[in-house]
Amino acid sequence: MPDLTNLETHAHDVLVIGAGGAGLRAAIEAKAFGADVGLVCKSLLGKAHTVMAEGGVAAALGHVAPEDTWQVHFRDTMVGGKYLGNPRMAELHAKEAPDRVRELEAWGAVFDRTPDGRILQRPFGGHSYSRLAHVGDRTGLEMIRTLQDRAVALGIQVYMECTITQLISGADGVRGGFGYWRTTGRPVAFAAKAIVLATGGTGRAYEVTSNSWEYSGDGQALAYEAGAELIDMEFVQFHPTGMVWPPGVRGLLVTEAVRGEGGILRNAKGERFMWKYLPDERRAEYAETDEEAARWVTALSQGHETDARRPPELSTRDNVARAIYTEVKEGRGTQHGGVFLDISYLPAETVRRKLPSMYEQFKELADVDITRGPMEVGPTTHYAMGGIRVGAETGATTVPGLFAAGEVAAGLHGANRLGGNSLSDLLVFGARAGAAAARQASSKDAQPYLDPVQLQGANGALAAPLERPEGEDPYAIQRDLQEMMQRLVGIFRVEADLDEAIRQLAELRRRWQVVKATGGRAYNPGWNLVFELGNSLTVSEAIARSARQRTESRGAHSRLDYPASDDATWNGLNSVVTRAADGTMSVSATPLPQMSDELRSLLGGEH
Repeated sequence: MPDLTNLETHAHDVLVIGAGGAGLRAAIEAKAFGADVGLVCKSLLGKAHTVMAEGGVAAALGHVAPEDTWQVHFRDTMVGGKYLGNPRMAELHAKEAPDRVRELEAWGAVFDRTPDGRILQRPFGGHSYSRLAHVGDRTGLEMIRTLQDRAVALGIQVYMECTITQLISGADGVRGGFGYWRTTGRPVAFAAKAIVLATGGTGRAYEVTSNSWEYSGDGQALAYEAGAELIDMEFVQFHPTGMVWPPGVRGLLVTEAVRGEGGILRNAKGERFMWKYLPDERRAEYAETDEEAARWVTALSQGHETDARRPPELSTRDNVARAIYTEVKEGRGTQHGGVFLDISYLPAETVRRKLPSMYEQFKELADVDITRGPMEVGPTTHYAMGGIRVGAETGATTVPGLFAAGEVAAGLHGANRLGGNSLSDLLVFGARAGAAAARQASSKDAQPYLDPVQLQGANGALAAPLERPEGEDPYAIQRDLQEMMQRLVGIFRVEADLDEAIRQLAELRRRWQVVKATGGRAYNPGWNLVFELGNSLTVSEAIARSARQRTESRGAHSRLDYPASDDATWNGLNSVVTRAADGTMSVSATPLPQMSDELRSLLGGEH
């Protein structure tokens, strides 16, 4: 174990951990407030999961539907989240998203355009109007390019290929972080007056996921170990459409933009099945016939809204995912265990122009030309609605000095996220968290602090897997975890399965505590996996325990043994995960923040 006498250290006013859209936006805002900012990412700058957000960024610009307003966007977000979202976050998000999109445009983002030159917007599931500003189906990539260029131009210090394994606390909260360089394995520490977590989601805990390798729940676990609260961890979004064939790309995202541009879902019998699965209370919002749905698609292709109701494929993601799962389970799926998504009835040039990434993805990976035939798709673990509890105004966690933004933070999306809201979420609350962290750093009481006792403990934990004479392979534990979570804590859940999952997680944790990594420190993926696996185990336990506690079905949380929503017991309650004094995980429930009368009136008296 390297001694810490000559430990590499860096000091900043604000340390941002994670360099996706939320992290970059937070760093830019903190810099604008005069803070000295350090930005840490465990991959390369630009290799962020934000690039996988293809369909668009939701903002009530009103360019295609002039009647769209922040009030409608607020209502859609609350309704889509089954009224479990933080109403103040939903308000701020809806009000500020248009300005954040225009800001991106001013910084150089190149959006698709309406005939008169304004930013074009497309429809998405759960949104009342065409609301998603987009760049073909490469919106996230364009956002990262723009934000990255802005951050580099501002001179923000970036630390790439660096993993943070522990937050360092002082008497008055979090004041630093300890980690290592993935290229050399050497330890490094960062002192900071404020820290922003922007590390993304938790999808690598599951076997079938659209998430890349970075998404191991690092920020959620770091915050939890530091004493922060997690909320709503039971709400895991299974995107309805991931690739199902060939096996090497199973789970790879097929953007909702395909359905937003008119894609039709059919089972193996050729039946358009989504009409069967529309919730009764929302059925009036959707077309009743193929002809009416076709009129809507035609109007969309001409760049305007129509009185025709939207196709049933644009139901919310939780509903479409359950529908596809049910069709396959009941024997109406394709030979590879999915359903067909078809947009080949549109002109080939339109498909290639509107969906260039999807065209290339299926052509290269599955040898399928989507302008000539259908895609095979099925549900894939995609997004975590739950995460670190934060304040709406500032992104502050329950630990002083620690902030969070983006997917790692919870509150906006409630029980189910609407497509496109993730990109506007990271812009709005990334900026707010960065500003709040900079204000914290400017406080006279804020001082960076690196406790040598905590540093020694973190260094020992870093070295232990390499120094054990024997132990289990981390890859074997990861395989068992992913298979178990997919099988027992997936789209549909029951109490017996959740109990078994919690039991197996305890055994997996025991195995992980004596895991062994072979080889040296430099470029050692097995050693890197040890720390990511520990984080995945933490978030998996939080998901399973929260899912067992919520004895109802709501949004993305579906209990076969409690198939209905139980408003009398669970409406307006967040699941809360905390770390007890003895280190065990505790789960409880707390009420949502109070909603103002003004906001309540926007929901039409529904809640």
